Amino acid sequence: MSVQSYVDDWTRWAPGAGPAWLAGTRRSAIDRFAAAGFPTPRLEDWHFTSVSPIAERAFSPMDGPASGVAPDDLAPYEFGGGEHGDWTQLVFVNGRYSAALSSHGSLPHGAEVASLDTVLTDDGGAARALAERHLGTIAQTADHAFTALNTAFVGLGALVYLPADTEVARPIHLLFVTDSAADGGVTHPRTLVVLDRFARATLVESYVSLSDATYLTNAVTEIALADGASLTHIRVQRESERGYHIGTSQARQARDSRYVSFSFVAGAALSRQNIYTSLDGAGAEATLNGLYMADGTQHVDHQTRIEHIAPNCASHEVYKGILDGESHGVFNGKVYVRPEAQKTDGKQTNNNLLLSAGARIDTKPQLEIFADDVKCTHGATVGRLDESALFYLKSRGIATREARTLLTYAFAADVLEGIESDAVRDGLEGLARERFLDVPQLAAP
Repeated sequence: MSVQSYVDDWTRWAPGAGPAWLAGTRRSAIDRFAAAGFPTPRLEDWHFTSVSPIAERAFSPMDGPASGVAPDDLAPYEFGGGEHGDWTQLVFVNGRYSAALSSHGSLPHGAEVASLDTVLTDDGGAARALAERHLGTIAQTADHAFTALNTAFVGLGALVYLPADTEVARPIHLLFVTDSAADGGVTHPRTLVVLDRFARATLVESYVSLSDATYLTNAVTEIALADGASLTHIRVQRESERGYHIGTSQARQARDSRYVSFSFVAGAALSRQNIYTSLDGAGAEATLNGLYMADGTQHVDHQTRIEHIAPNCASHEVYKGILDGESHGVFNGKVYVRPEAQKTDGKQTNNNLLLSAGARIDTKPQLEIFADDVKCTHGATVGRLDESALFYLKSRGIATREARTLLTYAFAADVLEGIESDAVRDGLEGLARERFLDVPQLAAP
């Protein structure tokens, strides 16, 4: 029933929804979604995740942003950006761009950071030509129902573009906010990131909620990295724990490019992160790391795919999960090496910490190798707190509760230390401390 409701919503919305060149892409995408419907656990990639809480109800498109969100409401989510720094920060409320809440820091000549709806209505603009060339060419809709649904409604979101040989000194922050007006609604944010030759940037995407509303966020990010380009991409999901979040990031990497992805997940009743990249050019490198923390009855799923297409490429992947209560974590990571991708160096690790008897994890790291000159490893661990380390701390006079908290935080902090931006790293470490019983800030040595 809800599949048809989305098709009906699209039919009412589509006739006046943007440039003519997008019409065919949108039509093809809604047809794919209508034919496929929502994924079910019968599909291998969704074997451990049921989206029935989403599929069994109809979420309606939101009319626009609420008027009650003030700059002070955003302060806890800004990582030093917005009015408190010189970051470029675009703010979207209930899916819609808010110019009043956004701020633009220093950008190199020719760079573009803009709302996608503004770009698509700019006849003859260079940014619109860029969108026409790349939008919908990287994120695949075949066999990806949520990506198809996002593509059918594509129009709201952001464009980030850096010309050749430029660098943005401060991170670019895209802040997607929902409030109580989002209850029962759905947003389909689309972000397009294009970096020309040897351009460098750090992009932070944050998805946060100011209320405990029930809603669906279905976000897609497409990333095109030219020769030698470098992108650090940090994705933070702090949605309402009654909300649902499906996020897909898909990158295409040219020769000697570098893509560093970090996924931080702490919110939503049910969340799924799809993180895909293809190393199309020789010498390309990908690093995919992440930390997910769940409690209560939360369900958090990460699906990653690194496709080695060209020779002499490297990929490194470390995901850590901390699960408490009756929560359920899923990790399914795949490294795929084509026959021509000789000299591949691939490493994949998933480590999980279970804090309660009711918490559980399904983990499946995978290697599919069709080349004969490679170095590839993969592995996963599932365990509880180290009793020896716990005993050691207690023997030094630390109470059991504090000792457990310190060990849990140390497990999380290990993967967070790799984040290069001091502001983002400190912010996420603070969130991890808050999550685990307010671990005190340790004094520097």
